Amino acid sequence: MFSPRRMTQSVALLALLSGGLAQADNAEIANKSNNPLSLAPGLNFQDYYSPELYDSNAHTNDFLLRGTLPVAPGEFIGVPQLFRATLPISTRPDPHSGYSTGIGDLNLFDIFLLKTEGVQLGIGPQITAPTAEHDELGTGKWQAGLAAVAIDSSPRGLLGALVQYQSSFAGDNDRAHVESATFQPFIIHNLPKGWYLRSTGTWTFDLKNDTHYIPLGLGVGKATKIGHNIYNAFIEPQWTVDHQGAGLPQFTVFAGINITLGK
Repeated sequence: MFSPRRMTQSVALLALLSGGLAQADNAEIANKSNNPLSLAPGLNFQDYYSPELYDSNAHTNDFLLRGTLPVAPGEFIGVPQLFRATLPISTRPDPHSGYSTGIGDLNLFDIFLLKTEGVQLGIGPQITAPTAEHDELGTGKWQAGLAAVAIDSSPRGLLGALVQYQSSFAGDNDRAHVESATFQPFIIHNLPKGWYLRSTGTWTFDLKNDTHYIPLGLGVGKATKIGHNIYNAFIEPQWTVDHQGAGLPQFTVFAGINITLGK
């Protein structure tokens, strides 16, 4: 016989299961939006503002326009690919004690997803074109190198890193040779209702001039699915914990909106 008590227990169980499923869905949405190896097209609008530089009273800003396009496996290339383009609009001190703002150097990379189960692994070539409007906004050099990504995804979040290396091979003969490497950890911890904590500060090494800076970030974001698309807004203050060289960021505010496009 179906008693009121049994009915109450059933409703409570359904509510518990629904809450668990909703939380799992939210974690999946956050992971899909934050995973740099997600096989979905995306648009990113991100900004790095550094109000404090070492041995300088100046500030810098980089607003990144970024698009990601997945490419399905084909007859000649049997693994998925991710093509990513990043165009910065930068602000830098100029030689006249003012600031220059404009387009910086365009970066392109093509990641081949070698492993899609368990820990995802991708590697591929990258190239940077000297598209900067002013000398202080770019290197004046064509650069080429490699990019590699490893990501472990779980309901708890993401753990992994993006590593990039590039060196100049052509360009303005009056500009210095460029050789650099970056290491960007991805530490994402999912919270209920699409919220998450994040740490993604990019460690930057100028191998030519033997300078570097290593920031550590701690921020928060929220991913929400509206229709077929995921909208992900975040802010992440980053503090430099080690550096060598002048004019490097002491503190940076990293914020943005990532849009993951659905079908």
